[in-house]
Amino acid sequence: MLSASSVPVVEATLPVVGEHLDAITRVFYESMLGENPELTNLFSRSAQATGEQRQALAGAVAAFAAHLIGAGPDGPAFEHIIDRIAHRHCALGIRPEQYTTVGKYLLRAVGTVLGDAVTPEIAAAWDEVYWLFAARLIGREARIYAAAGVDGTDPWRDYLVLNKVAEADDTVSLLLAPVDGEPAPHFLPGQYVTVAVDLPDGSRQLRQYSLSQAPGGGALRITVRRVRGRDGAPDGLISGFLHDRVEAGDKLRLSQPYGDLVLRPGDAPLLLVSAGVGITPMAAILDHVARTTPAREVVAVHADRSADRHPLRAEMGLTGARLRSFTSQTWYEDSTGRVDVDQIPLSPEADVYLCGPVPFMQQIRAGLHRRGIPDERIRYEVFGSEQWQSASH
Repeated sequence: MLSASSVPVVEATLPVVGEHLDAITRVFYESMLGENPELTNLFSRSAQATGEQRQALAGAVAAFAAHLIGAGPDGPAFEHIIDRIAHRHCALGIRPEQYTTVGKYLLRAVGTVLGDAVTPEIAAAWDEVYWLFAARLIGREARIYAAAGVDGTDPWRDYLVLNKVAEADDTVSLLLAPVDGEPAPHFLPGQYVTVAVDLPDGSRQLRQYSLSQAPGGGALRITVRRVRGRDGAPDGLISGFLHDRVEAGDKLRLSQPYGDLVLRPGDAPLLLVSAGVGITPMAAILDHVARTTPAREVVAVHADRSADRHPLRAEMGLTGARLRSFTSQTWYEDSTGRVDVDQIPLSPEADVYLCGPVPFMQQIRAGLHRRGIPDERIRYEVFGSEQWQSASH
């Protein structure tokens, strides 16, 4: 808990810090990465170029401070946010000592942007906020690493690309098996792995991709959509690399599986809603249900730009045919338009899983709320940088 002396200071200064978060995080990233270029490997160049990374950090800082003074999400809700961030950090191989570096540059950026307004009392209060956040994450990440059998010194494992399959326009699947001949790790349907790619310029970049098949069979599968830059944004470096340069017989380095968008046990009806390549965790969940509880009722809804961009469509249909009760809906922008939540067959007891861009998720969640589905039965995964602040309110 935040100390009694710091609560009024944070409460009084949170609006000012909130107004300047974009500037603070811009200064933070520029100074930290400028003085520590080796850390650039941990951050997506695309997310930095578009500002996504800054928005993610800004949201985390503001939401945690608000939580500490009682103006943000309550305990259970915020623990869910902590879990999501911690899983993402473990997938990137973040270590406890790196929090010291981040804290140094973040608090320096606050001082740079706000200047003389940052008194020693204010600086101490926000230092306390940061380290409470860091301690919560470090503890949770230690438990996740331990459960995954990762000691942290080298969180990566070499995999052989067994096969590469075109799934749709600009989308391919890679089937991967550990090079060491040992079994692929067990995972929960809905989780993801990080792919670490050494680029031709000598740099390394990390990206997370959902596992798109249920566990079993001795291999892992990821399904990757090529990211094409729009409105001046750059093309996706790693998606382009995996599409253009990786073939069967090549090797890739992967993390252990992580992520908290996992299927809850039980037999409640399921509603799986996805957009674009957000179908990947839904494919793994559906595959798992078909293998383990085929009597469970499932409705799968997918949105895409067009039919030729719809990945795993045929596979989802075949998997669904193994269930006793399966309903599939598709919505294409170029023909049927966007998803109309009121037309989705919806059981009032359904557990709902969402994956897609933030605006899509917000639209679907609002519609589900309108139809009586409470937040505790809606779980979600967000693409790209973890913009959970906008997705969780």
